Amino acid sequence: MESQDLRMFKCVAESKSLSRAAEVLGYVQPHISQRIKNLEEELDTKLLIRTNRGVTLTNEGEALFDYAQRILRLMEEAKAEVNPHKFKRSLIIGASQTVSATKVPFLFSFFLKEHRDIEVKIKTDKKHALQEMLSYGEIDGLFLSGTYNEAQFERVYRYAEKMVLISSLYEAREEKDQPTLLINSDANCIYRNRLLAFSKEHHIHKASIMEFDSLEAILQGVRDGLGISVVPASVVNSRGDIKSIQYQELSEDVHIDFVVKKGKQRSQSLKKFIHFLGSL
Repeated sequence: MESQDLRMFKCVAESKSLSRAAEVLGYVQPHISQRIKNLEEELDTKLLIRTNRGVTLTNEGEALFDYAQRILRLMEEAKAEVNPHKFKRSLIIGASQTVSATKVPFLFSFFLKEHRDIEVKIKTDKKHALQEMLSYGEIDGLFLSGTYNEAQFERVYRYAEKMVLISSLYEAREEKDQPTLLINSDANCIYRNRLLAFSKEHHIHKASIMEFDSLEAILQGVRDGLGISVVPASVVNSRGDIKSIQYQELSEDVHIDFVVKKGKQRSQSLKKFIHFLGSL
């Protein structure tokens, strides 16, 4: 069993597709299929179930996937330990665009001052997709708000964030008009849901809703007078163009948790990051 075979298998398992794995790895699909077939023959067991929608792992495939993640991670750590001048330890963290806008970069700026031998990557996506990434080992940890699968994930850090209702300072609108609600397209976004709750509390029943895929688009929409939104207070305070936006602080805070997968062996990089968070 070669490390490259494990890398290919891991990529197929994560992407749930032979063709997508081939694109990521830069191979043609028949090559990936043959290497997986060779791996199955070597282990004398079926690892993948092929369907029209892609591939799923068998029970044996799930077991190998778990080992593949650990083996490949240990190989990377071994290279960094033996030759730290050439190889860096890696740390991959997930967060929504809203969460990663200010707080996460702030945390990493201090963390990396103490740990220059660690290479940090941040993956942003919708909450459900990020939880899948953490479950499959594509990321080491995840910053999220709201509920999550507590049987699968463990919270190791939490912080509170103020929420603010924002609108354009120069918005020209008749009092009888209902403001447009500018929300994130992620149905699980806590800021989106807080804005929808605010509209109900203030009897804004006929308001139009406009969805955006990015925080920057929402902020620009507010600046341009398209409507109102709810965002973290730190996002507004960190922008230089705060004069074009008026905001109202909401009464309750939102809690952001940093969670990791339960039972998974933690890399040295993740252990150091958790220790750093605990010292704050």
